[in-house]
Amino acid sequence: EGILRYRGVDITELVEIEGGFSSVVYLLLYGIRPVGSEIDRFIRTLSQWCELPNTVMDVIRSFGANSHPMAMLIASFAALSAHYHNNKQQSSTDIALMAVSKVSSIIANIYRHTENLGLVRGDTSAEYTKNFVRMMFGDIEESRLAVICEALGIILIMHADHEQNASTSTVRMVGSTGAELFACLSAGAAALWGPAHGGANEAVINMLESIGDIENIAGFISKVKDGKSGTRLMGFGHRVYKNYDPRAKVMRDICHKVLRVLKCEDKLLNIAVAMEEIALKDEYFIERKLYPNVDFYSGILLRAMGIPIRMFTTIFALGRTAGWVSQWYE
Repeated sequence: EGILRYRGVDITELVEIEGGFSSVVYLLLYGIRPVGSEIDRFIRTLSQWCELPNTVMDVIRSFGANSHPMAMLIASFAALSAHYHNNKQQSSTDIALMAVSKVSSIIANIYRHTENLGLVRGDTSAEYTKNFVRMMFGDIEESRLAVICEALGIILIMHADHEQNASTSTVRMVGSTGAELFACLSAGAAALWGPAHGGANEAVINMLESIGDIENIAGFISKVKDGKSGTRLMGFGHRVYKNYDPRAKVMRDICHKVLRVLKCEDKLLNIAVAMEEIALKDEYFIERKLYPNVDFYSGILLRAMGIPIRMFTTIFALGRTAGWVSQWYE
C-alpha cells in the first residue's frame, strides 16, 4: 500500500513532529511520542553524551584522510565498545541514547578528518541536527543553516528504521548473543557498507555522472528499456514498495526546496531534476511502477547540502542508528 509507520505512526506525520528527529528517536525507543516538557528534556538528554573519548578521536586520526569513512565508522564503534566494555552502571536505554548521541560526533569528525580540518567537540546543549551540522561545517549563514538542518532532519527521520533489512537483522543477531551494543553497531555498520544496502544513493550520483548531460538522458533511458545493454536505472523502484515509496514523496518536496533556497547550480542536479520529470510521465516507468525512491532524492539532497559522495552511507548510518539501538533494546 505504500505506507511506512514507526510504532504505528505514519512516516508522513513524523516530518512535522515537534522536536524533530530527537522525538522520533524517543518514539522508536520508548514506543510513544514525547509531549510537552518531555521533548526539551529529551533533547538535552540526547545531547549530553555527544563528546567522544580521546581514544575514539585517536582512532579517527589514525586513518589516512583518503580512507573510506565507513571503515572509520566501524572502527570508531569498535573503539567505543572497548571503552565501555565493562560499563555496568548505566541502563540499557542510557547506553542506547549514548550511542545515538555519539554517532553524530563520530561522523562529523570523520568528515572533518577526510577534509583535513581540525577535529571538534560536540555542544552538549545543542539540538541534535543543528549540533551535527555545525560540527561538520562550522559557522554558516543562518538561512542556509536553517534549510540544511530542516533537510537533514527529514533525511534522518526517513532513514531511522525500515523493517528487517540486512543491517538491522545483523544488529539483532549479534545482540542476541549478549554482545555489547557498540559491538553490535560495528557489525551493523559493516552490513550497511555493502553496495546492495547502504550504497544506493551513491550509485544514483554515479549514474548521473555517467549520463553527463541533460541531452544524454533520452539515450540512457533507451538503453535501460532495451534490457540487453546491462544499463541499470538507479534510484527508481523498490523491493518492498510496489508503488511510490512513501519516503520519496516527503524527500521530493524537501529536495526541491533545498535546490531553490540554496540556489544550487550543479550539472548533476539539473540532470536529476530533468530525469525525474521524464520518468514520472513515461509509460514504461508508470506501467512497471518504477517511481523515484528515497535513494534518488537523498543522493541529490546530500550533494546539494555539500556532503561528499563518500560520506553518503555514513549519513544513512546516522539516521539508522536510532532504529538499530531500538531493535537491539527490543
